[in-house]
Amino acid sequence: MKAEVISIGTELLLGEITDLNAAYLASQLPLLGIDLHFISTVGDNRQRLIETLNHAWQRSDIIITTGGLGPTEDDITRESIADFFQEPISIDQSLVSQFKELFKHFNMDMPESNIKQAAVIPSCQVIPNPRGTAPGWWVERDRHVIIAMPGPPGEMQQMWSSVVAPRLQREFCESVIYSSTVKTFSLSEAKLGEITRSFLLARNPTVGIYAKPDGIHLRIAAKADSLDEAKQLVKTTTNEIRPLVDDYIWGTDTDTLETIIADLFIKKNMSLATLETDTGGILANTITNVPGSLQFFKCGIVINRSELGERFGIDKNVISRYGPLSQEAVREMATSIRREFDTSVGVGLTGVIENGDATHKLGTILIGIDDGKNTYAFQRTYPGTRLQIKQRAAIAALFELRKIML
Repeated sequence: MKAEVISIGTELLLGEITDLNAAYLASQLPLLGIDLHFISTVGDNRQRLIETLNHAWQRSDIIITTGGLGPTEDDITRESIADFFQEPISIDQSLVSQFKELFKHFNMDMPESNIKQAAVIPSCQVIPNPRGTAPGWWVERDRHVIIAMPGPPGEMQQMWSSVVAPRLQREFCESVIYSSTVKTFSLSEAKLGEITRSFLLARNPTVGIYAKPDGIHLRIAAKADSLDEAKQLVKTTTNEIRPLVDDYIWGTDTDTLETIIADLFIKKNMSLATLETDTGGILANTITNVPGSLQFFKCGIVINRSELGERFGIDKNVISRYGPLSQEAVREMATSIRREFDTSVGVGLTGVIENGDATHKLGTILIGIDDGKNTYAFQRTYPGTRLQIKQRAAIAALFELRKIML
């Protein structure tokens, strides 16, 4: 089956927002054995959208649109599909009732404009939207299907995973594709590519390398006649890859470093405190994004690097002798915060996120960890923008903390 994605919205053409939906669908369609041949972007113009639908109809079996299902005048996806099929639009009163109940739940009056989102045509089947008021459309004709989904990525992805992907699998896919992701950190994309080169050349399972904010991911995907067979192919290849990069692997699939850390601390009945300079509290923020983190996370302090000193329990001689950007200083930061708040583990984090010099380059990160028995210090250098350096600093700290905890 040949697929095409049409992203709808003038804001995409103006560069005001990034098209996350097309990227997401491009990663998901191959897992169903569906080849994505084209991705188009069109503004909020009915005639141009109809022309784009016509082109897609001529060359693709499955056409997926995202966006343009909202309640405003410039949301024209439904009207354009109706014009394309030359079918009349009517309002589904059962959908209107659902909208009213949803607004009532949030103690809000439903604007009249939301009734537009209850529009349907005779040949469409409504796709429920559990995260919003924009239901999707599924329209089949002449061995083609047009699937219209909302633009907000959270709504679109939920609709895709809960309804659209399973239905495509049932109705259009003869084989089964299964994939698993191995997540690594502290290896460059190029180095990981060299290590796994022979696997990257294989055809089934296929192995792909992807740079992500939390490291470099390996996705192993296999196609087979049954799910069990596909899973076994993926498992075999994963087991062959693991010994080559085992020291750098921190998780798989839906794992995040912060959830792994949370699970470790909770299971071991341990506590944690952090002290950060220059990174703006990004480590504490990342940790506390995990539900249940308050069970183990006692404190996160953020200060200016120039304020490091005795009032934070740090030996002034360490700072005067080695400077605040030193392995000695971050060890002291980790020890002082652990001691001050009587936690099992303390972590110190600092770095150069602007104005690097000959001694400390821009992107230099220093991590200190005190687990009550030993103190550790790590120094890394990461490229990127100010925000990217801060994010990588937090990920690096969690990566090293995980290794010590294990």
